[in-house]
Amino acid sequence: SDRWRRTTEAHYNANPKFAYYLSAEYMMGKQLSQNLLYTNMTELVAAQLAEIGTSLQEMIDLEPEPGLGNGGLGRLAACFMDSLATLDLPAVGYGIRYEFGIFRQTFVDGWQVEQPDTWLLRGNPWEFVQPDDMIEVGFGGHTEYAGDSPSTLRVRWVPGQKVLGEPCTTLVPGYDTETVNILRLWRARAAEEFDFQMFDTGNYAKAVEQKIYSENISKVLYPNDGTPQGRELRLRQQYFFVACSLHDIIRRFRLRNNDWNHFPDKVSIQLNDTHPVIAIPELMRILLDEVGLGWEQAWRITQGTFAYTCHTLLPEALETWPVSLIEYLLPRHLEIIYEINQRFLAQVRARFPGDHARVARMSLIDESNGRQIRMANLASVASFAINGVAELHSQLLRDLTLRDFAEMYPDRFQNKTNGVSPRRFMKMANPKLCDLISSRIGDGWINDMERLRDLEQFVDDGEFRHEWRAVKRHAKANLAAFVRQSTGVAVNPDAMMDTMVKRLHEYKRQMLKIMHIITLYNRVLDNPNLDIVPRTFLFGAKSASGYATAKLIIKLVNSVAEVVNDDPVVRGRLRVVFPANFNVTMGQIIYPGSELSEQISLAGKEASGTG
Repeated sequence: SDRWRRTTEAHYNANPKFAYYLSAEYMMGKQLSQNLLYTNMTELVAAQLAEIGTSLQEMIDLEPEPGLGNGGLGRLAACFMDSLATLDLPAVGYGIRYEFGIFRQTFVDGWQVEQPDTWLLRGNPWEFVQPDDMIEVGFGGHTEYAGDSPSTLRVRWVPGQKVLGEPCTTLVPGYDTETVNILRLWRARAAEEFDFQMFDTGNYAKAVEQKIYSENISKVLYPNDGTPQGRELRLRQQYFFVACSLHDIIRRFRLRNNDWNHFPDKVSIQLNDTHPVIAIPELMRILLDEVGLGWEQAWRITQGTFAYTCHTLLPEALETWPVSLIEYLLPRHLEIIYEINQRFLAQVRARFPGDHARVARMSLIDESNGRQIRMANLASVASFAINGVAELHSQLLRDLTLRDFAEMYPDRFQNKTNGVSPRRFMKMANPKLCDLISSRIGDGWINDMERLRDLEQFVDDGEFRHEWRAVKRHAKANLAAFVRQSTGVAVNPDAMMDTMVKRLHEYKRQMLKIMHIITLYNRVLDNPNLDIVPRTFLFGAKSASGYATAKLIIKLVNSVAEVVNDDPVVRGRLRVVFPANFNVTMGQIIYPGSELSEQISLAGKEASGTG
């Protein structure tokens, strides 16, 4: 807390530009071991615990993993926050404090079954809740107009429903530095929690209906959007967290600044995929309706503030929202989107006269599919920078997915290759390997992985290679022990560990991998004397709760595993395991023990593939 106080004071005095990261997911992993590492207290706490007859590992095992993410989106967000603090860059992350995460995955007869992820059952010691700083968020209602000319026109949004956002703040320390940034997550609270009159007349459910309805917003990550109610809840989630976050960002800006023209000089907001893109019309609404700026000035500020990370190449994954739903929940924002679109399309027509197909493709409104708002188009129009997450991905964005926008705004497109934090995924997950590397080249590589090139001088060092193999063998033994404990299947630690751990999706092609396994299995059955490298195939993946095909693939993997693992003909040569509920903690065991990481997504469809 002292480091955080000093960081806050330093930032206040220097009044620097802040990076604000808006993300629906943060895969933070367990915090105890990381915080001890970052405060150089691991050995001290381990010794103190030993004196009372327990171990640090027991304490770490007791800690639940925060249910705040699911895939690469959240892993990237968590690693970004870690790196920003380690690089001493002023930053705040914003998101939602999901009460039940995405879900806890179990298998019943090989089928995925979703259970609540009760990670907050015993509270969260790493956060502090700030009920005095709750923010009011509106939904629905109507807009009112005042003024009889464009210069005097004033618009006011009158919401029909209000929800409160309660901030829950977690400290994010940097490694080997004094900087401590924050992750601020929002919990939904009802503006009116209890209707006494309803309760008094015996209508007990109705008495708390508003509380339940409001607080559903922060219950789970990615509620099933297969129903109209699910779609509406997702949009409520997205607007809720960006409205709270923008309110907080503006409050922080106003502490030291009065000139709105300097807003982009002090604030940069990174949109992690399309989930927070509704922040663009929200900032415009605030600048136009509450601050009273003119359109041109408000748009210039907005365009200078936002940057957009696109995480996909799949056109169907580029988020859209029905115009009717936006109109119902956010009527003023729809008006602003219409105005942005009208002005933008005028520029497109001037730049590409007569190209009506281009105008239709670039429009923020998709008129061909029941009138949908294209959030990726909105982000591309309103952001000063647009990045992909790998060199090839960024090139494909320019050439295919966002080609029209790249031709319109070529200078906006850039690449920012995804990475992982070496502190968590090397220093914490594989300490023996870290010790070996540091014994040869020092520990500066932990904050600068380019220095790992210095290991090339040891490529012909027999002693170093022997130690490297011993470290890998130890990691494989740990993985084999974990597999036995979690699945009941005994695997040979000397077999090749062939792993595929990533979100379950058809384009990621877990199906292709299981067909490869079936092929190998049949080859061995046809020729029991076949000489093959012994392999353990390990899967780790969750399917979205409403994704029927992905659930069928999970069932297939588990069914194949049952057949292969029970067949004495392939015993010792082929094993298939699928530990349930893959998360960061499991990844920290799997990654060090892996020898082959399957990256076999459909060509041209994978953004980065660091899983």
